[in-house]
Amino acid sequence: MSQHRLPIVALTIGDPAGIGPEISVETMQQREVYEACKPFLIGSIPIIKRAMEIKNCDFKINKISKPSEGEYKFGTIDVLEPKQYDCESVIWGKVQKLAGIMSYDYVLKSIELGLNKEIDVVSTAPIHKEAIKLAGCKQAGHTEIYQDETHSDYGLTMFHVRNLRVFFVSRHMALKDACDYANKDRVLACVQQIHKEFTDLNFNNPRIAVAALNPHGSDNGLFGHEEKDNLIPAVKAAQDLGINAMGPVPADSVFHLGLQGRYDAILSLYHDQGHIACKTLDFERSVTITFGLPFMRSSVDHGTAFDIAGKGIAGSVSMIESTLVAANYWKMKHNK
Repeated sequence: MSQHRLPIVALTIGDPAGIGPEISVETMQQREVYEACKPFLIGSIPIIKRAMEIKNCDFKINKISKPSEGEYKFGTIDVLEPKQYDCESVIWGKVQKLAGIMSYDYVLKSIELGLNKEIDVVSTAPIHKEAIKLAGCKQAGHTEIYQDETHSDYGLTMFHVRNLRVFFVSRHMALKDACDYANKDRVLACVQQIHKEFTDLNFNNPRIAVAALNPHGSDNGLFGHEEKDNLIPAVKAAQDLGINAMGPVPADSVFHLGLQGRYDAILSLYHDQGHIACKTLDFERSVTITFGLPFMRSSVDHGTAFDIAGKGIAGSVSMIESTLVAANYWKMKHNK
């Protein structure tokens, strides 16, 4: 692997009935994207052409069968089509089995390329959970598909927004269950995984803060026992392993302190605890990075927006950011 090369980034266009094709095309219209990486689209050319019309994009399409055939020049959109589909029947803004099949195939193709080391990064536009279910996909969403299909030990989700990096013990589960889920072993495992990934990113002795669950970190047991029973022991166990873990830090201040640069990473105990902080700070620039896979994977943090699909009004800030941020993390890891 040569030093200081640009990463090859595959952008999956997501559900073809949603805003994914539009925001993928608009991402390819940004010069800064080509300066940061070698991008190409995984998707269907008729769908991409339809999105290009909406976005008034007159770029040339270069159909490729493998990433090495890409031109990677501003003004040309390299496109890899997994299969041929009846694209004419895909209707904007509607849950459709065919759209689910297509978006699932785009993801599977990106995994195949990643496992074959033909790409370095995948930046994913949104898929629709109902549509992929109709297509026979058993997993709940992107992260689970990538973790299962790459046979990875873990798929560690991180929110990146400005200089906040937030991880999650649990994501899509009821809050009541999430409180019990954040036990000592799971919190410790997450801290160990964060430490490993950040060391690989060349952070020296990464500072990892664990968020508290209860108000004021329970004030020594006045408001709950989770800190004493699980969180304090998990942090202590991590420290005994030589990890620079700290906390539990009260959740009403930990994100503010992280934004000030006090921590390199924050472990949020459940979905909304971290999501609210990041999205309030900057909704559009909150992007997801998945660690633990054989390649870097990033994603927008919004859905298919069926209500505005095909209208040319969807904002592309998040998709552009997803692509740039992932390319940057790849460089941190590889361009030493």
